Amino acid sequence: MQVRNIAKSALFTVHQDSATLIRLTKLTETSLIVTWLTEHHGIVKTVGKGARRQKSSFRGKLDLFYTTEMCWTEAKSGDLHYLKEVTPLQYRENISKSYKNTECAAYFVVLLESLIEPGGHAEGLHDLLNRALNFLNEKAATKKAIIYFEKEVATLLGVFSPEKQPHLLLKSILGQLPANRSRCMNLFDST
Repeated sequence: MQVRNIAKSALFTVHQDSATLIRLTKLTETSLIVTWLTEHHGIVKTVGKGARRQKSSFRGKLDLFYTTEMCWTEAKSGDLHYLKEVTPLQYRENISKSYKNTECAAYFVVLLESLIEPGGHAEGLHDLLNRALNFLNEKAATKKAIIYFEKEVATLLGVFSPEKQPHLLLKSILGQLPANRSRCMNLFDST
């Protein structure tokens, strides 16, 4: 899918992109803040106005780890944009049926959020996240899957070295890894 600027005017720009929903936050009684990892625009935060209403056009289309084709209007100022349309492409409901899979998916998202600036380039990382989420939707999470994901992230960032463990390379970039990594790894140590 080509990225398109659908409409331009002095007041707003409308964008369309492939996006994976990575965070949902209640904004008001009827609205949500929806955070996306997009293919061409990095991390994008949008307001899903009225998304919590029973008759919302967003009903059933917004859930964690869904990949969609989404359309948003750029905010005049700030980084909280306006969600216009969502067309789900992959639902991935099976991830939430397993605590381990959900924890691993959450770690993958938090790791990428810490590496990508809003509006920053994330094309390869978006694809990697989708492949990882597809894996977790079909199979049980493993320690090996976490290490593989970290290796792929380090490779895409251009810092991978076979002499050093991928998580240590990522730690050197970030200063520290997301706290949920150790929780995730401990899930496999206790079994």
